[in-house]
Amino acid sequence: MSIVQSVSRRNFIVGSAAAVGGLSLGFHVPFAALAQDAAATLPPEVNAWVVVKPDDTIVVRIARSEMGQGTLTGLAQLVVEELEGDWSKVTTEYPPPGENLKRDRVWGSYSTGGSRGIRDSHDYVRKGGAAARHMLIAAAAEQWNVPASECMAANSVITHGPSGRTLRFGEVAEAAGRQTPPAEVTLKDPKDWKIAGKPLPRLDTVEKLTGKQVYGADLKLPGMLNAAVKACPVFGGTLASFDAAAVETMPGVRKVVRVDERTVAVVADTWWRAKTALDALPVTWDEGPNKDLTSADIRAMLAEGLEAEDAFIGNSQGDAKAELARVEAAGGKVITATYAFPYQNHATMEPMNATALYTPDKCEVWVPTQNGEASLAVVAEAAGLPVGQCEVYKIHLGGGFGRRGNFQDYVRQSVSIAKQMPGTPVKLLWTREEDMLHGAYHPTTQAKLTGALDADGNLTALHMRISGQSILAAVRPQGMQGGMDPVVFQGLTASLPEGHLAYTVPNLLIDHAMRNPPVPPGFWRGVNLNQNAIYMECFIDELAHAAGAEPLAFRRKLMADHPKHLAVLEAAAEGIGWETPPAEGRFRGLGQIMGFGSYVAAAAEVSVEDGELKIHRIVAATDPGHVVNPAQVERQVEGSFVYGLSACLYGECTVAGGRMEQENFDTYEVLRMAQMPAVETIMLPSGGFWGGVGEPTIAVAAPAVLNALFAATGTRYRIMPLKNHELA
Repeated sequence: MSIVQSVSRRNFIVGSAAAVGGLSLGFHVPFAALAQDAAATLPPEVNAWVVVKPDDTIVVRIARSEMGQGTLTGLAQLVVEELEGDWSKVTTEYPPPGENLKRDRVWGSYSTGGSRGIRDSHDYVRKGGAAARHMLIAAAAEQWNVPASECMAANSVITHGPSGRTLRFGEVAEAAGRQTPPAEVTLKDPKDWKIAGKPLPRLDTVEKLTGKQVYGADLKLPGMLNAAVKACPVFGGTLASFDAAAVETMPGVRKVVRVDERTVAVVADTWWRAKTALDALPVTWDEGPNKDLTSADIRAMLAEGLEAEDAFIGNSQGDAKAELARVEAAGGKVITATYAFPYQNHATMEPMNATALYTPDKCEVWVPTQNGEASLAVVAEAAGLPVGQCEVYKIHLGGGFGRRGNFQDYVRQSVSIAKQMPGTPVKLLWTREEDMLHGAYHPTTQAKLTGALDADGNLTALHMRISGQSILAAVRPQGMQGGMDPVVFQGLTASLPEGHLAYTVPNLLIDHAMRNPPVPPGFWRGVNLNQNAIYMECFIDELAHAAGAEPLAFRRKLMADHPKHLAVLEAAAEGIGWETPPAEGRFRGLGQIMGFGSYVAAAAEVSVEDGELKIHRIVAATDPGHVVNPAQVERQVEGSFVYGLSACLYGECTVAGGRMEQENFDTYEVLRMAQMPAVETIMLPSGGFWGGVGEPTIAVAAPAVLNALFAATGTRYRIMPLKNHELA
C-alpha cells in the first residue's frame, strides 16, 4: 500500500530488452495466441486500451490489478465513458507486463496500491477511450466519405447526422485501428458522465458467484506439479540442513529442493502430498541472532525512543517545546498521554502463491500480484534470463492489502523451484501458517502526545513524538529524505496534498524517533495513517475534555483554516445526529483525517454492557474529489471498516523466541459479521482533485469508536488492541 512509487525495479525493467511471449495453458491469457502460432490473429484493437470484436463486444485492457476493490470496473467505466460504448457489452483483460515493455509502457504503471488504481491513471485511461472514439468515428466517416465532424458516437453506434446512416463499432473496428490517433483529445466534464459516476454492478461479480473466476490457488496447467515450502520461522534465521531421503519415497513426492538460504520445498503430484511430506521432513534451522527476541524487548526499544533527544521532524510551527515548558512552569494545564499500536498481519484470504514454468531460454509465471512489472523483474532476476525472455500473467488476487505489491518473495521462490525442474510447471502455495509467519508486517509504533491549554481552553502547543519502525528504511531506502521516512507522517504533515493535518496550532512539533526491530515491516492497507489517526484524534478528544469543551466544537475552532476537512467532519456528525441525544445507554465519538489524497471522517455510536462493547452505527463521510462508482465507494468504506475495526479490537502479532506467535485465525482474530455495525456512507465529491477510496476511511473507524468508548466508560484505552483490556 505504498504511497511512494517504486523506481529501482521499474528502471530495471524498462532498461531491459523486451519481447512478447507466453503459453495459454488452461485459461485465457491475452496475446498468448501470437506466441504459440505466428499465423494466429487476435481481434483487431482500436488502440492499446480498446478492442472491439465483430459482435460489438468491447474488451478494455486494464494494467492495474483487481483484488476485490473494484478497480477493474471503475477504470473500465472511465474508458467506456469517453468511448461512448455500450456498457452491456464490456469485458476486461490484463495486458502482460512484457507486452507493456515491448510497447514503450503504453499502459503506464502496473502498481496497484496506495489507493492509486484510479486516481493515478484516470487521465490517461480516459484519453485512451476518447482517442478510440475519435478513431472509430474517423473510420466510419471514411467509409461514408463524409466529414468526421458530421458524425457522432453513442452506445457503440456511430451516426452520420445529416443522413441518419449508422454503423456499429464492430463493423468499423478493424479500419479504426488503422487510423492515426488524434494528437489531442478533450475529456468530458464529470457533470456530463453517463457511465462513470454511476453505481453500476461490478464486471467480475458473476464469474465469482458462479465459480468461473480462476484465482492463483485454483490454477491448473497440464502436467503441473505442486510445491509446499517451509522457511526458518525465526526472523533472520537460515536453513542449516534437511534430510531429503527421509521423505523422497513418500506417495507422490517428486523432489525435495533447497529454495534459498532460508527455505526448503517438497514438490509432489498434489499439494496435500507435498505438504504431508514437508511436515515429515527432518529440518535443522540456524536460528541466528534474533532467537531470543520478544515483544517486551521491542516495546522497551520503542519506549526509549519516546524520550530520545534526536528525532526527525515531520511538521513544525512556532516553538512547541518552549511553549509547553512555559505553561508547565506557570502552573498551566499540560496534558500528556502515551498510545501504542502493535504489529498487524495482512492475512489475505488467499495465501501467497505463484505458478512457474522454466526452460533454459524462457520463464513464465502465473501470479496474483499487485505489481506485474515488479513481478516480471523478480522473475527475470531469479531465472537468470533477460527480461525479454520472461513473462508474467496476472490473475485476480484473493486479497492484497499491500502484501502482494512490493514484496515478491513468493514469486522468487516459485522460479527457484521451477528452475530445478525445467520444463514442468510447478505451482507453489503457502500454508496459512507459512503466510502468517513470513509476512511484511504493519509496523509497531508508540506515540507520546503533550498539549498545552490556555485559560480559555485554547490549544497553544502540541508535541507528538512517534517512536517506531520505518517501512521505507527496510523496503525502499531510495524513498528516504535525508534519513527521514516521510511515510511515517501520513496525515500529519503541513501541506502535502497526499494528507495534511487538519488542525492549526500556533506551536506544533510532530517528530519521529526511528527504532527498527528485526521484524520485517511492510505496507499494510492504510499504512501509517491507521495509528496516526488514533493517536491524533483520540488525543484531540482528550484535550477537548480537559478544556471542558464539547469535542466537535473544540475541533471546529482548530479547523477554521481547513474547510474540506471540516466539511466531512460536519457531515459525519450530522449523519449520526450529533446535536441530538442518543438513545439511553448509547454514546458517540468522532474522528477525522486526510490520507491518500482524500478527506475522511467518521462518527460512531456504541454501548457497553457487562464489559462487552457493541458498535451500533458508524457514519462515514468522504471527499475523494471525484466518485467513479458510488456503490463501490460504499463497499470500500464498509470493507475498510472491517479492516480498521479488526485491528482496533483484535489485531495483534506478538513476538516470542524471535518469531511471530500467531499462525492462524484462531489466534489472529478478525471482526465477525455479527459484530459489524450498520454503516452509512456520505460522499461529498468537491471536484478539482482525485483522491483514494480503499484506504483512507480505515483510519477513522477506530478513533471514532475509541472516543465513543470513552464517552461510555470514562476510561481512555490507549494501547491497542481492545481485546487486552477489561472494559469498565
